[in-house]
Amino acid sequence: MLKKYKLSLKTILFSSLIVSTWLAWLLSQAVVSSSHLVLQPVQNHKYECETTSSENRAVFRVKVPTDYLAKQVLPALCQNDVIKRQYGHVEVFWGGSLAEQIEFFGKGIADLILSKDSILQALRADATHNYMPIIGYSSYSAFFISNKEKPKLEKAYFLDKKIGLLDYPTSRSGHILPKKAFKSLDLDIANLDIVYVSSHSALREKLANNEVDIIASYWNDKKDETLFSHNYITPIGENITGSRWYLKLSEENTDLACAVQSVTKEIAQSEGTAYFDSLHEFWQCNSIPYKFIGEN
Repeated sequence: MLKKYKLSLKTILFSSLIVSTWLAWLLSQAVVSSSHLVLQPVQNHKYECETTSSENRAVFRVKVPTDYLAKQVLPALCQNDVIKRQYGHVEVFWGGSLAEQIEFFGKGIADLILSKDSILQALRADATHNYMPIIGYSSYSAFFISNKEKPKLEKAYFLDKKIGLLDYPTSRSGHILPKKAFKSLDLDIANLDIVYVSSHSALREKLANNEVDIIASYWNDKKDETLFSHNYITPIGENITGSRWYLKLSEENTDLACAVQSVTKEIAQSEGTAYFDSLHEFWQCNSIPYKFIGEN
């Protein structure tokens, strides 16, 4: 009986060894084959277009936080002469989660991405994928804005209010800072009446139409004072570092850098707000040869 038991134990151990070896081989094959795969973005919210270079298979991939911005960027890039010469296809992905930014930025999937310098530094994307800044937005302040009274930073004040926020979690003025303020007031987000929208313009439209009582955003003296009162804003954050457009430049493609700088600058200034009058242009494109000028 003991002899049979020993034989059975040896058989089980031998079988386990065979199975383990087989699984290890399968895993190694999966790792080897995955090295030949093309990285694919984590989400499918995108718009795309073909340039006039239809036989060119090169794809220019862009990552932006909102649907609103994606719809602005796509036609501007597809109609740009430099993009048309170098690429046959443009894909613009949109979505505001940090996980998506890490995927596109950290793995070098995006050729062009709108993000924060802190995320670039954390991922070391400048060193690993040679991302370089193209256009930088100025620092700004964030506010709760109402059109009927000055918002109060008190717990009871927000309990019966309809609040407008941005639906992408990486926005400091429209998402991070207001939620931080709610937390500091010991407010449960789940118990608040929050309406999420895709852009700062949409927030203002809802506030002007009395669809929400309060929004969280930046304040634009030039434009907002025509709709709302400066007396009815309450600061929730100051000196917030602005976002930047980053371009992946594996080669000294200065034509592309200047073309992208021109497109992103035009899109920013089309908003007609004073905030975008002080954009930082990182490339000196009004002289030949073009030159990266870096920080001021």
